[in-house]
Amino acid sequence: MIRAFAALLLLGGCTTISRDAAPPAHQAAAWVQFDTTGITASGADGMAAPGRHLTIDDPVRIASISKLVVALGVMRLVEQGVLDLDADVSRHLGWELRNPAFPDAPVTLRYLLSHTSGLRDDVDYALPLDVTLRDAIADPKAFAPGHPPGAFFKYSNLGFPVIATVMERATGERFDRLMGRLVIRPLGLSACFNWPSCSDATLARAVVLTEPDGTPIRDDLGGRQPACPVVPARDGSCDWQAYRIGTNGALFSPQGGLRISARDLAAVGRLIINRGRHNGAAFLSPAGIAEMTGPQWTFDGSNGDSEAGFYCAYGLGVQILAYCPPRDDLFGDARPHLGHAGDAYGLKSGLWIDGNRGVAYFATGIADDAPRGRTAYRAIEEWLAVRANR
Repeated sequence: MIRAFAALLLLGGCTTISRDAAPPAHQAAAWVQFDTTGITASGADGMAAPGRHLTIDDPVRIASISKLVVALGVMRLVEQGVLDLDADVSRHLGWELRNPAFPDAPVTLRYLLSHTSGLRDDVDYALPLDVTLRDAIADPKAFAPGHPPGAFFKYSNLGFPVIATVMERATGERFDRLMGRLVIRPLGLSACFNWPSCSDATLARAVVLTEPDGTPIRDDLGGRQPACPVVPARDGSCDWQAYRIGTNGALFSPQGGLRISARDLAAVGRLIINRGRHNGAAFLSPAGIAEMTGPQWTFDGSNGDSEAGFYCAYGLGVQILAYCPPRDDLFGDARPHLGHAGDAYGLKSGLWIDGNRGVAYFATGIADDAPRGRTAYRAIEEWLAVRANR
């Protein structure tokens, strides 16, 4: 484990990361810098798994960067005429999705993708195999009572199982397979949501997520498919292949369960830099990329929960930085960067784009109380952002 802090400079009670600072504590980390054509610099340290050094080609559960990738799939369906960003999602779900406090206000994909739907994470969003999304959202705690859809930002993991369920109902395809067809294969990624649709070669390179002391938390697979790749049923059973499509979009963890390498994150970033083109071919229109990456919500001091300045502007599955510096100015340059952060199971991650270049990174083994930096981010995130952006 790397525990070097000597080169960190303390300023105003926060940690400021210099370009030559030693890294804050972590188990393993990978980073890439990229531009319109490819990777321009990269690095990795630590172990992906016992006996195997981490590389930028090793897939990790990337956490909430998954939301940006899901948004790419949604936008492809929108451009194909299968989905409508501003239509009531109830028409696809087959049941009425409403905030009980605002029964006449429809919930749309635009609101779900921008975290302004009114859904909140006061109910579990990692739903067991035998629980339907409809039953989970029937809990009154699923919606905030004080704001109608579209009026207030509240970051909500729960919204993405709704999005995945809408996608399944609209296409008749299981979410992980659908994302393979819409995004993963067209972009040439060795990636998957959870593990069943990943190749054996990709699975063999899985990064184990750990506690700070190295104790495994997730994906300690030993090169084998997990016995149950979804949340088991409440009785512990796991007949997941009998799942009825369109009833529980949480199964393949659309809010955070994408397994992807740093190299492949760069390919996603280049797609955005290149305004929807991949290797010269159209994937999304420039207008579709602009719709995703333009702010749908910006913090005005009272129209959302910024989580102490972590979220100050948000598009469609896309986080936008430097709208309320210094708290959200991860790079310390007061420039807008768009992409997404990730945080789960001891992992911190980021994919960020600035004009015609970008960075992607992740670190494992990060403590819940890891030191904060000068911003709303942790010191390890600032260190990786600065290192990758040199």
